[in-house]
Amino acid sequence: MSKRKTQVMESFGPRLASLRKAAGYTQVEFAAEVGITQRMVAYYEAPDAQAPAHLLPQMAATLGVSVDVLLGLAAPRAPKKIATNRLERRLLEIDKLDPKAKRQITQLLDSFIEGQKLKQRATQRAGRASEAQH
Repeated sequence: MSKRKTQVMESFGPRLASLRKAAGYTQVEFAAEVGITQRMVAYYEAPDAQAPAHLLPQMAATLGVSVDVLLGLAAPRAPKKIATNRLERRLLEIDKLDPKAKRQITQLLDSFIEGQKLKQRATQRAGRASEAQH
C-alpha cells in the first residue's frame, strides 16, 4: 500500500498560511483563536503538514471559510465580512454586544479620541510657539 499523500493534503500547509494571512491573523493571533500554540500553527503551515481532523472545524470557522475550502476541495467564496486586522475583529465583536454595552464602548472611544485630538492640537501649538521664538 502506497503512503503517497493526496494533492489536497500536500498543499494544506501553504493553503492554511494563505487563508490565515488573508483573514489578517498573525500565527500567534490565529493560534489563540483556535486554542493551540503558535508553534503548532507554524508546523501545520509547513509544506507537508496536516492538521488533525478535530481542529479543522475550529480553524475553518476562525478563518471564515468552510472545511472544504480549508482542505482545498472547494474554492473560497467572496468573504462575508472577515476582519482584516485586529481592530476590525474587535469592532465586529463589539457589534454583537447588547445596545447598552455598545453605547458604553462608544462613549469610551469618543472620550479617548477627543483626548488624542486635544493632545495633537497642544503639540502643534507648542511646535508653532517654538518656531516663532526662533
